Order: sequence, then C-alpha cells, then structure tokens
Amino acid sequence: MNINRKQALKKIALGTAGALALPDLAKGMSVLTPDIKNNINHSVCQWCYNSIPLEDLVIASKEIGLKSVELLNSEQWSVAIKHGLTCAMGYAASMGLNKGFNDPALHEQLLKDYSLNIPKAAEAGLKTLICFSGNANGLSYEKGLENCAVGLEPVLKMAAKYNINISMELLNSKVNHKDYQCDHTEWGVQLCEKLGSTNFNLLYDIYHMQIMEGDVIATINKYHKYIGHYHTGGVPGRNEIDETQELYYPAIMQAIVKTGFKGFVAQEFIPKRADKLASLKQGVEICDV
Repeated sequence: MNINRKQALKKIALGTAGALALPDLAKGMSVLTPDIKNNINHSVCQWCYNSIPLEDLVIASKEIGLKSVELLNSEQWSVAIKHGLTCAMGYAASMGLNKGFNDPALHEQLLKDYSLNIPKAAEAGLKTLICFSGNANGLSYEKGLENCAVGLEPVLKMAAKYNINISMELLNSKVNHKDYQCDHTEWGVQLCEKLGSTNFNLLYDIYHMQIMEGDVIATINKYHKYIGHYHTGGVPGRNEIDETQELYYPAIMQAIVKTGFKGFVAQEFIPKRADKLASLKQGVEICDV
C-alpha cells in the first residue's frame, strides 16, 4: 500500500521509516544504467520507496547511476554516505509539512532543530537541508512571508557559518497540501528577495507547481536563479513520469540544463508498477538529457 509524504514524515519522526524487511532486493538486479550523461545530478526521494529497506534502495540507486538518496533524517545520512552517495536534501526538523516558519510560536523549536542539524550536515558532507512555510491558518500571504523571514534569519546565519543551504519547498495547496502557504513560485521568490541570503533558495517541485501554476518551463527560465533543487512527479497522480501523464520531462530537463543548473533533480513519484526500481530506472533515463 502506498503512503503519502505526510505519513512518511511521521514514520521518520518515530525512527521507523523504511523498517519493513524485504529480501535483498538490490542484489543481483539488472538495473544498471551505465551511460549517465552527467548533465543532471540524479537523486531519489526515499519516502516513495518505503517498502524497500533503505540500504537496498541506496545500493540499487547507485547501480542505476544516482548520486543521492534524499529526504533522510540525520540518523539515515550515513547509510547513503557508506555506499558513496550523498543525501542531496536532508531533514532538520520533524514537525511535518503543515507546520513551519510562518508560525512564530514554532521559531524557537525550529531554531533548536536547525542549530542541532546544520553542524551535523556539514560534518557529513551534506549541502542542503529542507524547510517548509507551514499552513497559512488564516495568515495573509504578506504576514506569512514576514513571519518566515523573521524565523529564518537566525537559521540562515548559522547555515552561512557552516556553508549549508536551506531550501523551502513549493507545494500545491489545491490537491495534496490544503492551506500550505508557500504554494506559488512568486511567493517563494519574494521570500528569497526579502531574506537576501545566498544560503536560501527554493525547492521547485515540478509536480506541485504544474498543479498550481502550469507554465513550468517559462517559470524555470524566469526564476531559475532562486531555485536550488528540483523534484519530479507525474501529473495527475504523482506516479511514473512516462507517457501516462501530461508533462514532457525531457523538455523540462533540457530547460533546466540550459539555465546552467548544477544542483540535483530528485525523482519523487510514487511507482504504480510492481517493479518499483524499474520505474525509478525509467524515470532517471527520461530525465538524463
């Protein structure tokens, strides 16, 4: 049974994410993709493969040609690193997607969480930690923006000290994350400009922004300097990114490459097929332009 990202976060917070035991899925698998072009740094979001033990997923991802397995907490980073991969987008706080920097009541705890995990990330060789705006809960876009800037300012001072980036994810509030505040690229860009920090950028989730805005390639071309990371996903349904959905990922990836982007693109679709790793391999091949 597939679980959504919110449920996956709860499992991570409890230390049980990926704990389901399966046979050695990654061993002896013919998933190798030997001809990666290296124009895209490929990653994958672990929560989409919760039925596969993390170490097996890491091993298989390396064989496919990925450089990262991401959305891991600090206790999990070493599993990726042990096999020569990184975690391109790490968790620092475990309060979920609907609670974030737009709530001043959470600023103290968030600062504690990031103050604890920023040095850990730097020591582990990570470059980026994720953050969230949280749900609006009646806040105007303007007030939510102001609250996020106030809460993030001390976090970014520490991030700069350790050369760590903090990336706020853009999520759709139409289908999956009702009332989430950072639900439009322009709002995220305004926050970037207000903060004025080279250690802060946006995680542009192509699936989410297709739902909220469409016009993906034009948006990437216009705002690429504010984007530090990308996530994929088929629309509708967040499943495989092949011919079954409405986005044409080769063109999107070519647009990203043309901007000079050197960061990571992570597969974040929920495989519908029984052979989940075959779907992951296909997604990487589609995006490897």
